[in-house]
Amino acid sequence: MIRVLLADDEAMVRAGVRAILASDDEIDVVAEAGDGAEAVALVHKHRPDVAVLDIRMPRLDGLAAGAEIRRTAPETAVVILTTFSEDAYIAKALGDGASGFLLKSGDPRELIAGLKAVADGAAYLSPKVAQRVIAELGGGTGGGRMARAAEAKEQVGVLTPREREVLALVGAGLSNAEIAARLFLVEGTVKAYVSAVLTRLDVKNRVQAAIIAYEAGLVS
Repeated sequence: MIRVLLADDEAMVRAGVRAILASDDEIDVVAEAGDGAEAVALVHKHRPDVAVLDIRMPRLDGLAAGAEIRRTAPETAVVILTTFSEDAYIAKALGDGASGFLLKSGDPRELIAGLKAVADGAAYLSPKVAQRVIAELGGGTGGGRMARAAEAKEQVGVLTPREREVLALVGAGLSNAEIAARLFLVEGTVKAYVSAVLTRLDVKNRVQAAIIAYEAGLVS
C-alpha cells in the first residue's frame, strides 16, 4: 500500500482528491490537513510514503511545508498538487526537493500514476509542467545554454560509467524497478546507485539529477 497524506485548505477539494485515490486499491489516504503546519505535524505522526500538498494554504503554504517535510522527514516524498503553474512555484518546489508537481486541471488518472511513480522512487511532472521545465532549460542565450551544458558535463564527469548509465535512465524518467529490469540488477542495488549519484552530484532529488542528465546530453 502507498500511504498518502492530503493537505488542502478546501475540504471539498480534499474530498474530491480522496475519492479519486480511493478508486485505486493500492493507495491509502492515512491523514488530511487543512494547512501546511498541520501537514508537517501529521507527516511526523503518520510517516506517509507521499505527502500531497496544495500551494496556497494558511499558516504555512505548501512550498514551505514541502521543504520542511523534506528536511525533517526525508523518507516522505512530496508532491505538489495545485492550480498554479507559475515558473517560480515550479522552480521553488523542485529546488526544495519535491518529487512531483501536478495540476488540478489534469486527468485524475494522472494523479494516481504520479503518486505511484513517486512512491516507486521516480519523479513525476504534469505534461504542461514538464513542457515549461524543458522550455526553461532550452531558453536563454546560446552562451547560457553552453555554460550550463559545460557545468553539467563537469558534474557528470565525477561519476563512474555505471553511475552515468543509471543517471541517464533516471533522466529518462524510469523508476528504480524499471532501471533494475533494464540493467539486470536487483532493485536494492539500483537504489544504492541512485543514492550515490545524488550524493556525488550534490542534488536533493531525482528531478534535479534528471535536469543535469538533460543538460549534460545523457538524455534527450
